This record gives sequence, structure tokens and C-alpha cells, in this order.
Amino acid sequence: MSYENILLKKEDKLSIITINRPESLNALNAKTIQEISTALDELSSDNSCRVIILTGSGEKSFVAGADIKEFSDFGQERAEELARNGQNSLFNKIENMPKPVIAAVNGFALGGGLELAMACHIRYASENARLGLPEVTLGLIPGYGGTQRLPKLVGKGIANEMIFSAKMIVAQKAKEIGLVNEVYPIQELLTKTKELANTIAHNSPMAISKAINAVNLSDTDKGFETEIKYFGELFEMDDKKEGVTAFLEKRKPNF
Repeated sequence: MSYENILLKKEDKLSIITINRPESLNALNAKTIQEISTALDELSSDNSCRVIILTGSGEKSFVAGADIKEFSDFGQERAEELARNGQNSLFNKIENMPKPVIAAVNGFALGGGLELAMACHIRYASENARLGLPEVTLGLIPGYGGTQRLPKLVGKGIANEMIFSAKMIVAQKAKEIGLVNEVYPIQELLTKTKELANTIAHNSPMAISKAINAVNLSDTDKGFETEIKYFGELFEMDDKKEGVTAFLEKRKPNF
């Protein structure tokens, strides 16, 4: 299908979703959130797609935040609905996608933009990236999962500092605290992200899907039991048979 605010490109086993609102630094509005969600649904059922890359257009901004004009006059009920719908329709969907989603953070990732990146399974950033949650400067708090995902990634103390101060941090600092995995020059970011995506795409999609679910439960009382269950289930699946056979035959597996 066609989209207005995003670009969807498929390259072999990879798919790239590019948020394409450069005039507003790729700010998230309701239509953009819905289009990303629809694209993810499309890719989820596309067996040729193994890994998804999420990035922004241009070299200035991944996503500079939410489109504040859209909700400036909301009351409590509509604001809660906005946060709940956004979390359920997109942010939680990304985190629970059966295929890895990698954020290529090319510039500003602020507010909802950082929350979008944090919902992804892996984050690579450009050297010019600036990341932060400035909501308290508006008299608000993050509403798309920022207060929940940031502490899990960087620890409660650093998360509190970032949220309470609303300060932006540079890409290298983000790597030091574990908020992003790697940092590259802007010209190399997408290439390096594709390299990782291609490496992942050659591994067992079924095992990766199970791993995503297990990792997402790692901070719950169901985590260990889920790992045991999935470990056992995979022994009955074709990917395990191919992987073990290929290892014993000293060849690369064909998943």
C-alpha cells in the first residue's frame, strides 16, 4: 500500500521504514504512528522479511518528538487515550514484533522519538545524534513508555536524571550508558545498520522470534520458565534440525 508520512523499502531479507516528515524533523503525529503500525503489520506477515530497520529521513533528525500541536488542548481523558492508543498500536507492537526491529538513530531522538527508539530491539546512532526526554519542560511526563523502558536500559538513577533534568545527551554518552549499542558517522550509519541486519537475517527466524519473547520477559517471574519452554519447543522445529545438521556437516545452515 502507499503511505504519506513514511517510506517503506524492501531489500532482500531486510525492510527499511523511513519516517519522512523532514519539514517537521520527522515529528510523530497520529497519522505517522498509524502508518508505521500498518507497515509493521504488513512486514510481520511477509515471510521474505527477516529484519526491520526504522530510521528518519535526512541527516538532522530520527524523530524530534511528538507533534505537540495535535494534543495541546487535550484534557485528561483524551490524553490518557492518546498515550494508551500509542503504546498499544505502535510502541508495544515494536517491542513484541516477532522480527527484530533496529533503530538507526540519525540525529535528534527526543520525547516520543527516543521512546520509539527504545521500543526497538537494538539501537545504532549517528555521531550527531542527540537523545532526551524533555516532557517535564512542558509540565508532562513521557507517555509512550519512556518511564518504563529507559530505567531497564540505563538504570533507575540515570533514567531519573535524564527525565527530571530534560537534558539531551550526545551519542557517545548514550553508548556509554547502554542506551545505544554503537555510534557511527552519519554517512556510515545505515550501512552499518544493514550489516548487522544482514547478519541477523541469516540466523534462525524461529529461534530469534522465541528469543525476543523470552528477553522481553527477562525482568518478570515468567522469564526463566519461558526460556525453558521455548528451548524445548525449538527441538521439535525444522530450524533446529537444519541448524544442528549443518553444524555436524560443517556447512552454513540454510534457514
